[in-house]
Amino acid sequence: MARVLTYAPKDTWIHRLSGVTKMIFFLLWSIAGMLTYDTRVLAVMLAFSLVIFKVSKTEWKQVGTVFKFILFFLFLNLLTIFLFSPFQGTEIYGTKTVLFHIAGHYSMTTEQLFYEFNIMLKYFTVVPVVLMFMVTTNPSELAASMNRLGISYNIGYSIAIALRYVPDVQADFSKMGYCPDGRNISISRVLHKTHIDVDGLGTKAGAATVVEMCKEMAMVEQPERIILDRPFLYAIVEKDTGIPVFIGTVESF
Repeated sequence: MARVLTYAPKDTWIHRLSGVTKMIFFLLWSIAGMLTYDTRVLAVMLAFSLVIFKVSKTEWKQVGTVFKFILFFLFLNLLTIFLFSPFQGTEIYGTKTVLFHIAGHYSMTTEQLFYEFNIMLKYFTVVPVVLMFMVTTNPSELAASMNRLGISYNIGYSIAIALRYVPDVQADFSKMGYCPDGRNISISRVLHKTHIDVDGLGTKAGAATVVEMCKEMAMVEQPERIILDRPFLYAIVEKDTGIPVFIGTVESF
């Protein structure tokens, strides 16, 4: 199983940036990408995001699965926009140039195509930065950065724990799947609990993580049906050697 969105320390200037700096850039970049519909601005942002994604030395195996998942939802988003608002582009740009009629009140317009093209640009502008941010930021540093921006430390720490340990759970769980006794086992839930005591003698802290697993129902093959309506010979055979240890006959029922 591929380990996705896993932090990998590397010697790049992006990795050396503080978590707060990367968090602020990520938020401002995302807001700018969501608010603007200027294709020229989006194109420049896309080029810049691809450059910093390349500079961060992010590997495809780290983000490939998530990127394909995002592409699937991008397709669903574009399709849903057209189905529920086929003339949204016309309303935004104030003109209507029909390219061809589809059916009913659905017609493809130049404005709608241009509008949905900008939606796609928004995705490709923000997604590389999001993925780069996730794989170049140490989870512990991420929790501290979120806390400095006013986000509850409990929330930030929960996210950091997920980013730090879920990839390891993925790797260990995938290895278990190759064992005969590990088949049909799934992860039910992951629990994490922390505790800290501060008194006059000092500070005591502890943490525990539990991965709860359950046995799934396996597909049971239907047994072969045998009709015993005549005398027959039977034997008990040792499995490894094939030597019969008992032989008998049934002549009547």
